[in-house]
Amino acid sequence: MTDRLAGKTALVTGAAQGIGKAIAARLAADGATVYVADINGEGAKAAAAAIGGKTKAVTVDISDPKSVTAMFDEIKKVGGIDILVNNASIVPFVAWDDVDLDHWRKIIDVNLTGTFIVTRAATDQMRAAAKPGRVINISSNTFFAGTPNMAAYVAAKGGVIGFTRALATELGQYNITANAVTPGLIESDGVKASPHNGAFEFVEMLQAVKGKGQPEHIADVVSFLASEDARWITGQTLNVDAGMVRH
Repeated sequence: MTDRLAGKTALVTGAAQGIGKAIAARLAADGATVYVADINGEGAKAAAAAIGGKTKAVTVDISDPKSVTAMFDEIKKVGGIDILVNNASIVPFVAWDDVDLDHWRKIIDVNLTGTFIVTRAATDQMRAAAKPGRVINISSNTFFAGTPNMAAYVAAKGGVIGFTRALATELGQYNITANAVTPGLIESDGVKASPHNGAFEFVEMLQAVKGKGQPEHIADVVSFLASEDARWITGQTLNVDAGMVRH
């Protein structure tokens, strides 16, 4: 599509399907070498094969530091990382009365702590190589909306926004930017297979622009934030939901 990311190496977590796969495809189309990372190794391989180009599959459990370290050891062999997209997450549909400590810990471990573990490794690698970098965290507009049946998820994604702001403050001196993207309801594989699939009609009534959100809508924004065009943007949260939430 463009060559604006030529020579860059990007990592997209949770990229076997849905938004993550669309982001990986867009970054690859913009010239980047892209690591398609997912706990579903076979899914990651299939996604990388479908995307083509300079795309590599890697199996990783982002909540496991050893698994993450092994992944970054592989990335270091090709010169290290320039762009990190933290997309991997678990999206539950659990009523508040059914939220117990095990559920809470599982959602926080993957959606927030996993983001920390991967970012810790990525930004350490960027700084060790004295490379400018981009950290793009996929949060959710449920943080603004307080969406029901998602208490642990909303808390974790709110944490991702706070984490992003802190990262921007700490990493700016190294020419590393950190921004968050908050998608609205997106017609992804995961959503279509979940109870959230029944919410599109209601959500569309709230949107300023009508239609169903697509993974490519998020990928386009991530591509911009990963590029030199966004070099003066950091610590921001960009809401991408057709104006469902106006803040």
